Amino acid sequence: IEGELIEEGMPAEEIRRLCDVHLAVFQDSLEGATKTLASPGHPIHTLMEEHKILLQFADKLKNTAGKIKGANSFATAGESMERLSHIAKHFKESEKHYVREENVLFPYLEKHGITHPPAIMWAEHNDIREEKKKLYKLVEAKESMSFEDFTRKLEELAKSTEDMLSSHFYKESNILFPAALKVISEDEWREIKKQCDELGYCCFTPEYAKGVVQPTGESASQTVLGDMGKIIFETGEFSIKELEAVLNTLPVDITFVDREDKVRYFSQSKERTFPRAKAIIGRKVQQCHPQKSLHVVEEILSDFKEKKREEAGFWINMGGRLIHIRYFAVRDKAEKYIGCLEVTQDITDIKKIEGEKRLL
Repeated sequence: IEGELIEEGMPAEEIRRLCDVHLAVFQDSLEGATKTLASPGHPIHTLMEEHKILLQFADKLKNTAGKIKGANSFATAGESMERLSHIAKHFKESEKHYVREENVLFPYLEKHGITHPPAIMWAEHNDIREEKKKLYKLVEAKESMSFEDFTRKLEELAKSTEDMLSSHFYKESNILFPAALKVISEDEWREIKKQCDELGYCCFTPEYAKGVVQPTGESASQTVLGDMGKIIFETGEFSIKELEAVLNTLPVDITFVDREDKVRYFSQSKERTFPRAKAIIGRKVQQCHPQKSLHVVEEILSDFKEKKREEAGFWINMGGRLIHIRYFAVRDKAEKYIGCLEVTQDITDIKKIEGEKRLL
């Protein structure tokens, strides 16, 4: 039903509201479907185990908020305040959970024609992120707040976080994950597992839930040309191995999107700013961005194709670092648009440079 409404142009937020109503009506019939969906080590099992742990942390957050309030002052709530900081750190670590879903599971669902549910789940991920940010800021701002204001906001956050996570995980466990298990093949699940391993797990993900990927032969990433193949340019040549090493050594992260708006390539530098998984190759770039920023992406690509501009830039603060994100129109010698290059760079240390440092 929700998919048909999206096709008819109903706003995503309204679809999400109807989805909540729909689930509330059929909740009883869906109960029990989440008991055993996959065996330990399977990506779905891992995600569901993380669901359980995050819900436990949400419950601990609520209980801790109550204990802090009962202490009547910051001075007498020392132990509970330490527990609150511990809980906040674990919620921050949970980002890897959502990154694996968005960068690996969702692209595979889209390849099988399931596009609307992942889009709705991603929007909810962003809501959860905003809620987590409020928690981090509240914990950091405790020194500048009255005890009464702090405890009131903490209780509100604890309740909204628990409600939000419970609702979101219920939808994934009863609708999204069963759908994924129906359409995704065993070979695809093995590849999904490998890509999830590459992106990494949360500090609280149980070892038994991670599993071990067994080698399945030669890597599909090997080029047809092999290590001895050469790529000839006007100004020189590279072997495949050399070119890949050079691209991965650049002090920037790059992602190339072709003229059809499909992701074709991303570099694999040691410390990528934004995580990428191989599952996004061939994915429409519009599906790699949350709904709230989609109109900006569309505008940039449209301007590039119509030659209204050649680049676009943004900069954001992330984890105390200043990140510069630039988009460049890529054109052939005839000035025909062939794609878009995204270049991301941590410029925190560059901004500190003063004076000169010469080679001689």
